[in-house]
Amino acid sequence: MRTTTMHKTFPSSVSALVAALTLAGCSFIPTLEKPPAPIAAQYPAAPEGANVPPATTNVAAADLEWQAFFADARLKRLIDIALANNRDLRVAMLNVDQMRAQYEIKRADLWPTVNAAVTGTRQPGSDGGVSSVYTAGIAITAYELDLWGRVRALKDAALAQYFATDEARKAAQITLISSVASTYLTMRADDELLTLTRDTLKTREESLKLTQLKYDSGAASALDLKQAQSLVASAQVTFAQQQRQRMQDENALTLLLGQPLPADLPASGDVKLADVSAGLPSDLLARRPDIRQAEQALIAANANIGAARAAYFPRISLTGSLGIASTQLSKLFSDGSRAWTFTPQATMPLFDAGRTGANVDAAKVGRDIALAQYEKSIQSAFREVADALAGRATYGDQAQAAQVLADTEAERFKLSDLRYKNGAASYLDLLDAQRSLFSAQQSAIQAKLALALNQVTMYKVLGGGWKEGTEGEGAAKK
Repeated sequence: MRTTTMHKTFPSSVSALVAALTLAGCSFIPTLEKPPAPIAAQYPAAPEGANVPPATTNVAAADLEWQAFFADARLKRLIDIALANNRDLRVAMLNVDQMRAQYEIKRADLWPTVNAAVTGTRQPGSDGGVSSVYTAGIAITAYELDLWGRVRALKDAALAQYFATDEARKAAQITLISSVASTYLTMRADDELLTLTRDTLKTREESLKLTQLKYDSGAASALDLKQAQSLVASAQVTFAQQQRQRMQDENALTLLLGQPLPADLPASGDVKLADVSAGLPSDLLARRPDIRQAEQALIAANANIGAARAAYFPRISLTGSLGIASTQLSKLFSDGSRAWTFTPQATMPLFDAGRTGANVDAAKVGRDIALAQYEKSIQSAFREVADALAGRATYGDQAQAAQVLADTEAERFKLSDLRYKNGAASYLDLLDAQRSLFSAQQSAIQAKLALALNQVTMYKVLGGGWKEGTEGEGAAKK
C-alpha cells in the first residue's frame, strides 16, 4: 500500500479523474429507425348495405375512461373491486416496481460507490519484529469510467424495459376491465337463458300432463305421449346445462374480482355501452399499450447492442481511498497521518475466442427479433380492430333479425296451439312450433349478447380503459 500526504499529490489525481469523466461521452448504440407500420392506411370497409351504428362519442377510446363507457352502476362497482383486488393486475403492478428498482440499480452504476473503510495489516518486519499499519477513511472500489458508453447503454436498456413493463401493466388493466365486463354481460345473458329454459320446462311439463290425461282416456296416441316426454327431457337437459353455466360464470367473475360477489349490489336495467370511433390505424401506435410495450422492448434491445459493442474497447476502473493511517491502532484517530491510495486499472480484450463478437451478433439478432415482434403487435392490433368493426357492421342486424324471428315464432306457436285445440292441426305441428320458438328465443338472447360483447371488444382493442399518468416516469427519465 502506498501512503503519502494528501495536500501535495492528491489534487492532481482528482484533476485527472475529472478530466477522464469529462471525456466519457461516447456511445455505440446504433440509431434506431422504426420501419413504416406494416398495415393498410384504412380499416376494411363495411359490407355494402350494412347498418353501421354511428359513434355515440367523438372521444377516442383511449381517452374515454371506463366509468364513462360503462353506464351500469352494478358493473362499475364490480370493475372497481377488480381493479383493487385482482391478483394478476397486482402482479403486473409489482413487476413495474421491480423493474423500476432494476433501472435504479443500473443508473447507480454511473456513479462511484463510496464506502467507509477501516483496515489493519500486520506482517513480519525486516528487523525480525512485526510491522503494523492501520487506516480509516473513505474508499471507492472498482468504479468503471464509462468512456465508451457501456454502462449508459445498460442504463438505457433498463429504462426502456421499465417503460415496457409499465405498458404491460396498462394492457393488463384494459384486459381486466374488459374481462369483468364481458363475464358480467355473459352472466346476465345466461340469467335470461336460465329464466327462459325454466319457463319452457314448466310449459312442457304442463303439456305432458295434459297429453298423459288424453292418452289415458284414449284421446291421444302413444306417439303423442312419447313426443311430449321427449320435449320435457330435452328441456331438463338444457336447464341443467344452463344452471351449470350460470354457476361457472359466477366463479369466473369471482376470480376476476379477487373476492366473492357483493350481496348488496344495486339493481340494474339494460347495460348501455357507448359506440366509440375507430379512428385511423396509425392511431393504434400511440394508443395501444401492447404496441408501446413492444416498442420499448425494441429500444431496450437496440441499447444492448451499444453495450455489447463497447466491450471491444478498454475497460478502465478506479479503486482508491482517502483517510488517515497510523502504525498504532490506539493513535489512529489522535495522531494518524493523512494518506491516500489510487489504483487505476485498464483491461483490453486481446483474445477471447470470438466471445465479444458473438455477443454483438446476439444483441443484433435480439434487436431484429424485437423488431419483428413490434411489427407483429401492430398487425395483430389491426386485425383485432378490423374484426371488431366487422362485428359492429353485422351484429346489430343479426340481433334485430333474431328478435324478429323470435317474435314470429311466438305468433306461430300461438296459432299452432289454437289450431291444435280446434282440431285443425296435429300434435306434431304444435311440438314443432314449441321447438322452433325455444330455439329462436335462445338465438335472440345470444345475438344480443354478441352485440354487447363486440362493443366491449371494440373499446378494448382501441386502447381504452386506462388513463395516462406521469407519476414515476418523470423521476425515471432523470
